[in-house]
Amino acid sequence: MISSLRILQTLRPTPTAMVRASDVIGLRRYDGTITSTLDVLTEAGLLIEDVPTKIESYLADQTRTLPPTMRQHLELWLQIMIGGSRQAPRVLPRDPTTVEFYLRGMAPIVQGWAANGHESFAGVTRADVAAAVAGITQPRTGRHAAELGLKSLFRTLKGRRLIFADPTRGLKPTPVATNIPLPLDPALIRDELNSPNRAVALAVALVAFHALRRDQIRHLRLTDIADGRLTLGQRHIPLAAPVRSRLAAWLDHRNQTWPNTANPHLLITRKTAPRLTPVGASFPWLDSALRCNALREDRILNEIHATGGDIRRICDLFGLTVSGATRYLNTLDPPHTLDPRRAGHTPRP
Repeated sequence: MISSLRILQTLRPTPTAMVRASDVIGLRRYDGTITSTLDVLTEAGLLIEDVPTKIESYLADQTRTLPPTMRQHLELWLQIMIGGSRQAPRVLPRDPTTVEFYLRGMAPIVQGWAANGHESFAGVTRADVAAAVAGITQPRTGRHAAELGLKSLFRTLKGRRLIFADPTRGLKPTPVATNIPLPLDPALIRDELNSPNRAVALAVALVAFHALRRDQIRHLRLTDIADGRLTLGQRHIPLAAPVRSRLAAWLDHRNQTWPNTANPHLLITRKTAPRLTPVGASFPWLDSALRCNALREDRILNEIHATGGDIRRICDLFGLTVSGATRYLNTLDPPHTLDPRRAGHTPRP
């Protein structure tokens, strides 16, 4: 990393000039250290982010042949979706994966409108939207993504007064069929709980006993666990005894392997130990025979059967919404009818 910084120093026009991220990435031809150099420059406030993200590159590729007005409106929509907006109507930032899902769904439709002579989104009518959606031959998920993307786009443009009317108003998205949660083999879960890989054993225990999501496990910090309790936002979870024993084993391994690390996250690797970033989404599941989502579904499924369909308990225990918990409720035999009083709702008169 030091040699990389020295090379960048020679390339700067002045000693106080900012460094472009594209110049750092160009150090690969000299076997430079990219990630660590970017981290240091970011922390020092000397980095200019000029490398487009994956979704920005995709948008640029898909809008290259569009009319200028359409391209500008799509770029504005992407900027608002990713970064949010404090200007009325206010918008909270969305997950880039969700935005990419929307964009990939509606990109072919927008290109079709441009090919048919539309110069801007202001000329798109409700009939145009209905015809474009009806013409999608992809599975239901493709149509669902296009509908949600178009609703988001036109709602944003209408909020910014760039179009006169929202042609997607009242459009009901196509429902997406959900799969039925299935139980896992208890012997497989038991084997993974006793895995010699301490990170795998801890991650499996956190999901098996407390049904944590994969992203929650990735971002757990050492300070989130104290006195045998795990803090997740407003939730305070007493850790089960098997989880505490595997947590102690992992912390011993962590301290022995990386005694001087400053990384605040509970799970770290050789790559993240010198940094402050969380582990990747696949860690440690690549070394496990289980998938995190399948294991979480198995635990929730087990609880819904053990409680006889107490949906309020499931929502409180696992942080689910009522609609999310209903998916598991429908696996009971016979299927339960959701009681509004048990779900925390007041029935209508």
